[in-house]
Amino acid sequence: MNKNIFPHEHKVTRNDRSKLLGQRPIVIWFTGLSGSGKSTIAGALEEELSKRGFKTYLLDGDMLRTGLNKDLGFSDSERTENIRRTGEVCRLLHDAGLAVLAAFISPFRKDRQLVRELFGANEFIEIFVNAPLEVCMDRDPKGLYRKSKDGQVSSMTGIESAYETPLNPEIELRTDQDSVVDSVGKIIGKILPLMRA
Repeated sequence: MNKNIFPHEHKVTRNDRSKLLGQRPIVIWFTGLSGSGKSTIAGALEEELSKRGFKTYLLDGDMLRTGLNKDLGFSDSERTENIRRTGEVCRLLHDAGLAVLAAFISPFRKDRQLVRELFGANEFIEIFVNAPLEVCMDRDPKGLYRKSKDGQVSSMTGIESAYETPLNPEIELRTDQDSVVDSVGKIIGKILPLMRA
């Protein structure tokens, strides 16, 4: 840390904010290939949590890349910086007492581990949204696989750029087999005990 930086200790703490919101903060991190269903499931989960009275915030890759991270490209080092910054945003929202849903390809294990280390036990839940590459290419909701095939997009994760599958995620979803409703139900069963104040 820069020796001229002195973080101020504020009177209102994360625990105070948590009590006001009536929930424990948590970061729910969705990782998987483009087209695996990360954003769809994260959105459906946020709706379900909101119905149950939880205060949430949903982050996704395109959101941050059009604002905070718009200066970053898709080299390995820039992908790492994208996830580092995202982790810090999650940390701030977590400190505010929210349930943070983060849907990012986040292809590298070391980057996901660095984000995990920002949080305490049971505060970070990694969800591997697992769908075979062929299924993701068939879905291709953003047309990125087609553009990659046509040479319009380079460094496509799963094609030219590696995706490192999680070794021990808290939850694994098979979106080629299970519905969005079933996937959300599986997540809810795991996280609700961790979120209740």
